[in-house]
Amino acid sequence: NISIDLMTFQLSLFRLIVKRPFSTSHSSVDSKEMKKFQLLAHKWWDEEGEYAALHSMNDIRVPFIRDTLLSMSSNYHPGNPLSGIKILDVGCGGGLLSEPLGRLGASVTGIDPVEDNISTADRHKSFDPVLAKRIQYKSSSLEEIVEESMETFDVIVASEVVEHVADLEMFIKCCSQVLKPEGSLFITTINKTQLSYVLGIVVAEKIMGIVPEGTHEWEKFVSPEELERLLESNGFSVRTVNGMLYNPLSGSWGWMESTSLNYALHAVKSGARARSHATDAPPETDIQQRSATAGTAG
Repeated sequence: NISIDLMTFQLSLFRLIVKRPFSTSHSSVDSKEMKKFQLLAHKWWDEEGEYAALHSMNDIRVPFIRDTLLSMSSNYHPGNPLSGIKILDVGCGGGLLSEPLGRLGASVTGIDPVEDNISTADRHKSFDPVLAKRIQYKSSSLEEIVEESMETFDVIVASEVVEHVADLEMFIKCCSQVLKPEGSLFITTINKTQLSYVLGIVVAEKIMGIVPEGTHEWEKFVSPEELERLLESNGFSVRTVNGMLYNPLSGSWGWMESTSLNYALHAVKSGARARSHATDAPPETDIQQRSATAGTAG
C-alpha cells in the first residue's frame, strides 16, 4: 500500500510539473479580495444596489468589445455578431458581462474563485435557455484554467479585475498562456493617480457609497504605462487605451480623453497583423485615440 501511495504521489507530481509552463507556486488570487466579494455574492443582479455602476458600465464596455472584434473580422453574423468567438471572462462575478456577450452569440466561459458568485451566475443564466447553452461558469482561478486550456480562447475579458489581483504579472502571463495567437485581451481598470484616490475611494466609497467601503485598495491600482509595460513584456501589443468616466448623478458611463481615472484597454497577443488604431475607436464616440504611453493627469 505504501508503494502504491508513493507511485500515485509521484505520478500526480509529474502531471503537475508537466502541466505548468511556469511556476504558479503562489496564486494571483487575493484571499482578502475573495472575502469581500463573498459577502456581496447575492447582490450581483440588483441593478440599483452595490453593483449598479457595473451594470451601467455595460452600456460602453459591451459595444467597445463588440465593435473592436467586428473591426478585426471579415465574418459577420446578423443577430449574433460574435458567433464562433470563444471568450474567457476572468473574474466574472455574477455574470454581468458574460450574459450580454453570450447574447451577442459568443461562447463564453466565466471563471471566478468565489463559489457563491458562480452559483449566482449559474442561477441567473438558467432563466434564459439560449444563455444556458452559450455560457458555462466555473469556480476556478486563472492559474487552474492555464493547466487545462492552453491557447484555447479567442478573447479574454478582465473587466474591473486587475485592481484586485495579488500578482499582476502572473495574471498577465496566465492570460497570454490561454489566449490564442492574435487573440484579443480587454481590460478595464482604475489608474493610480491622486485623482483616482480622491474620487475612486474617498468619494465613491466613503462619502457617496457608490461601491461598498473597502472594495478598492489604491496601492493595487495600475497606470496605463505600467500595464502596457507588463503586457508588452509578455507578448502583447497594446492597441487602444481610452479614458472612462462615471457620472454618479445620472448613473451612467461615458468615454473621455483623459485616463486619469478609469480606462479601457485593448491588447493583441503577438502574431497579429498590424492594424490601424482607428479600427479600435470606442463606439459612438469621436474621441482621439490615446496610446498607453501618453501622459496622464495627476
